[in-house]
Amino acid sequence: MAKPIKNCPIDQTLQVISGKWKAVIIHVLLENPVCRFSELQARLKNCSRRMLALQLKELERDGILTKRVYPTVPATTDYSLTERGKQLKPIIDSMQSWGE
Repeated sequence: MAKPIKNCPIDQTLQVISGKWKAVIIHVLLENPVCRFSELQARLKNCSRRMLALQLKELERDGILTKRVYPTVPATTDYSLTERGKQLKPIIDSMQSWGE
């Protein structure tokens, strides 16, 4: 198995957006700038609640999105892309075009 190229920008990008649902989550947030967890779950019908939470947590950790929790009962949470996350638009758009 080949070793990853050290400090390769492509590898670094893939590390951030790889994962079955990350690119799709980013795509949804590019089209809908603020989404609640339940809205994301409705748009990603085949993604389990647990997997969605994990992917969102990783995207937040990597600075791609921001999570906002409102002190309501039950708690309301929404997500939006950071400026860094919005920079992924050309990549996500290219992936969509290629897929079509």
